[in-house]
Amino acid sequence: MIRRDPREEHRVATPLELLFDLCFVVAVAQAGTRLEHALVEGHAAHGIAGYAMIFFAVWWAWMNFTWFASAYDTDDVPYRLTTLLQIAGVLILAAGVSRAFDRSDFSIVVVGYVVMRLALTTQWLRAARAERGAARTTALRYAFGVVLVQVGWVAFGFVPHHDMQAWVFVLLAAVELAVPVVAERPNATSWHPHHIAERYGLFTLIVLGETVAAATVAVQRALDRGGSTELLPIAAGGLLLVFSAYWTYFVVPIHEHLRGGRSAFLWGYGHYLVFATAAAIGAGLQVAIAHVVGDAHISTTTAAASVTVPAAGFVFFTWLLHARHFKRSLGQQAVLPLTALAMMACTFAGSWAVLCAGAVAALSVAVSLSLGHRIGGSEGVMGMR
Repeated sequence: MIRRDPREEHRVATPLELLFDLCFVVAVAQAGTRLEHALVEGHAAHGIAGYAMIFFAVWWAWMNFTWFASAYDTDDVPYRLTTLLQIAGVLILAAGVSRAFDRSDFSIVVVGYVVMRLALTTQWLRAARAERGAARTTALRYAFGVVLVQVGWVAFGFVPHHDMQAWVFVLLAAVELAVPVVAERPNATSWHPHHIAERYGLFTLIVLGETVAAATVAVQRALDRGGSTELLPIAAGGLLLVFSAYWTYFVVPIHEHLRGGRSAFLWGYGHYLVFATAAAIGAGLQVAIAHVVGDAHISTTTAAASVTVPAAGFVFFTWLLHARHFKRSLGQQAVLPLTALAMMACTFAGSWAVLCAGAVAALSVAVSLSLGHRIGGSEGVMGMR
C-alpha cells in the first residue's frame, strides 16, 4: 500500500468513492426521515438529539475513509473489498435507524458502525505494513485508536437508560475525534488538497440532492391528498434555498485554503455542521408541507423554524469554515452572517416563511456577486479543474 503523491496532478474521485457516497446517503435519508417524524409529532428535542447522533456516526465513518483514501487509495483488490465491506456496514447502520429513534435501541446502528470502523482498521494495518519510521507509527496509532474506541461503542449498545446513552455517546464521540489528533502528532499523514475539496464538495451535492428528493416526495404525497396552492410557496422557497446553498458553497475553490494541517483539521471537522444542516433542510421542508395539509400538530412558527433554522445554520457554517477565507472587505464578510440572521427572522413570516427564506438566500447570492465575487478564473468555481 504505497502512499499517493499529494502533488499528483488531475487527482479526482474514483467511481468506488462515488458509490461509497451514494450508499452513505441512504443512512442520511433514514436519519432525515426520522427527524421529520419527530418534529411532526412535536418531539423536537428527541428528534434533534437522535438525528445528531446518527449523523455523527455516518459523517465520521465517511470522513475517516475519505482522508485515508486521499493518502493511500491503491484501488487494488484488497482495498476495494475492504471499502465494499464499509459500504455494507453503513447499510446495516441505516437499517437500524428507525429502531434507534423509536426505541432508543442502538444495537443495529452500533453493529453497522463497528463493521465500518474495523474495516478501516485493516486498511491502516496494511498501510503500517508498507510504511517505515514515523509514518508507520502514525498508521499503527490510528489502527489501535479505532479498535479501542470500538470497544466503547460495543459497551454503549448495552447502556439501558436514554439519558445515560446521550452522555456516553458524547464521551465516545469526543474520543473518536481525538484519535486523529493523537495519531497525527508524530507525523502528519499526506493528503491531496484538491482531492479532499472535491470529495467534500461531492458529498455536499449528494446531501443537497437528498433534500430535493425528500421535498419532492412530500409534495407528491400532499398533492395526492388534495393539497392546495399553499404548497407553492414552500416548493418555490425550497428550490431557492437549495440553489442558493449550492452557489454559496461552490463559489470559491476551497482547495487553495487547505494547505496547513491545523486549518485542514478544523475545516474537515467543522463540516459535520455543514452536512448535518444541509440534510436537515429536507426534513424541515417535509415538516412544513405536513403542516400545510394538516398532518403536523405543531404551530406555524415551529413548522417554519424546521426549515429556516437549518438553512440559516448551513449559510453561517459555510461562511465560517469555507467562504470567509476568500472575502476581502468588511462588506463581503458581513453578507452571509447577516443572511443567516435574516433567514432566522423569516421564521415569523407565517405560511410565507419558507419562500421568504429562499428569497433572502437568493438575494444574498446576488449581493455577494455585486460585491466582487467572480465566477471563473482563480476565484470562482469554474476554475476548479
